[in-house]
Amino acid sequence: MLAAAGTLEQYAELGPVHRGRSLQGSWGATDLMVPEPRGVAAVITPWNDPVAVAGGLIGAALVTGNTVVHKPSERCPHLGRRFAELIASYLPAGVLEIVDGAGPTGEALAGNADVDLIAHVGSIGAGRAIAQAAAGTGAHVLLENGGNDPLVIDDDVDPRWAAEQAALGSYANGGQVCVSVERIYVAAGIAEPFLDALAEEAARWVYRPGPGEKALGPLVDRRHREHVHGHVAAAIADGARVHAGGYLPEGEGAFYPATVLSGLTPAMPILREETFGPVAPVRVVEDFAQGLAEAIDDPHGLAATVMTGRMANAQQAWRELPVGTVKINAVFGGAPGGAAEPRGRSGSGFGYGPELLDEMTTTKVVHWSPLP
Repeated sequence: MLAAAGTLEQYAELGPVHRGRSLQGSWGATDLMVPEPRGVAAVITPWNDPVAVAGGLIGAALVTGNTVVHKPSERCPHLGRRFAELIASYLPAGVLEIVDGAGPTGEALAGNADVDLIAHVGSIGAGRAIAQAAAGTGAHVLLENGGNDPLVIDDDVDPRWAAEQAALGSYANGGQVCVSVERIYVAAGIAEPFLDALAEEAARWVYRPGPGEKALGPLVDRRHREHVHGHVAAAIADGARVHAGGYLPEGEGAFYPATVLSGLTPAMPILREETFGPVAPVRVVEDFAQGLAEAIDDPHGLAATVMTGRMANAQQAWRELPVGTVKINAVFGGAPGGAAEPRGRSGSGFGYGPELLDEMTTTKVVHWSPLP
């Protein structure tokens, strides 16, 4: 909630200073580059971060002069609708509309000839369907389709600290963050103490935390829990070792325990596909070079983290990783206003930062000569 409020304030301040520029042409003429609203923006937001993501996209679209149709995820429709209604109550009628529905509703919005911009954050499948629907209209499309973000750990890193970072990246928000740690490559030299420490960390992430423990909330629903456990169960069936979790709890709800796996091979779905749950799949590699090579060998391109005290390894990693965001020695963090473009299956276009205002506008060049 606070992130959404901060984002709305940020775009309210950035909007008035988002400007074009004058060009140096003939002294007898005026030449300008002017940003203009694109028109109608369809904003399609996810269930895992429904308020902050919606706040950024809606705020940037409105402050640049667009009208907005917002479709929140059908897996959290009441929260998404209520948030948009609160913003709409401060705007003229019709400037911000809210529609409810699942995938077909999003596709209908994306394929509507009156929509000039589609901004989507969600799954790869939904992003592809939206892009295909928009191809027939010429609408500008922004896509963040999720990722399969790696964490590469060098052998000069303290294994307990690395385990704390890995647990945070894997278990925060139940692992349901676009830039969650999805796969871990640890150098063999520290693999054993790292796995022991990571299993201890996993035991501290629980549903009802006590002293010294951390809160691990449920997954969004049982359908998603089946997806998460399907990845885990397939890995176990193929020989993975379970250090923590890895089972379906009894009782109601959609809770899934903090899980640690090792003994993985590169072809396993748990390393090749986005799990999006509280699972830390660990692959032991010979050294940092092998870990980096395997981290790079993936069609997603959202984010990645490396942990190393060696300048050469850090430099090589951020230059070679084909992702929009690289974090060195921290699984989360970054300066305000930083903006990146996802790559590959993970989408395209700026989805936040000042550059999002450029995405929300189209530029017109003006040449104004005097009458003879």
